[in-house]
Amino acid sequence: MAKRQILIIEDDAILRRIVADTLESAGYIVICACDGEEGLKMFRDTLPHLVIADIMLPKMDGFEMVRTMRKDGGDTQYLFLSARSDAEDVVEGFRSGGHDYLRKPFAISELMARVEALIARLGDNNECDSYYIGRYTFNSKKQTLAIEDYVRHLSTREAAILTILAQNRDKVVSSHQLLMEIWGDDSYYNLRSMNVFISKLRTYLSKDKAIDICSIRGVGYKLIIK
Repeated sequence: MAKRQILIIEDDAILRRIVADTLESAGYIVICACDGEEGLKMFRDTLPHLVIADIMLPKMDGFEMVRTMRKDGGDTQYLFLSARSDAEDVVEGFRSGGHDYLRKPFAISELMARVEALIARLGDNNECDSYYIGRYTFNSKKQTLAIEDYVRHLSTREAAILTILAQNRDKVVSSHQLLMEIWGDDSYYNLRSMNVFISKLRTYLSKDKAIDICSIRGVGYKLIIK
């Protein structure tokens, strides 16, 4: 299963770095934003498993941002952080779609306990929509391949091929399996078409030299990260 991805949206640079470093040390994939608009864009590009969001953010406050995120659906969990402790703010946090609310200042151990509880709600049996391929994030549901600020939208067959390869990373996937699962026919014509799609995927992934889709002559393909 792919590692869980967490999006932190916090305008306090020091706190943002402390939380990010702690989560990365615990094995999570972490991305960060410093305002509501940037956070919303990153959310739509990556569809993370958990969003940790301050409420008082520049450009778009946390309540409005999370309400907008929730409209995109998905199983993402939401944890609000805020120095505002009035009961009305806590209630508004839950009404906006938050699953938990943590008041500042907080102990980092308490934050981690909240994160682990929210991540556990996703369950171990959920299929991950996001795969981390080297420096790329691939979202099979949205058919997007992202690296840094660049996002490419894949065709349905490109996304289907990359999903199967990502699910079988470092394993050989036969051409027959790819053709039957995606085309439903392993004819020579479809094999040539698939080879073209593989070539395109190699080009799309070329920004990270550690990634390779190896051809196993007469058998199939293998996705490896050196």
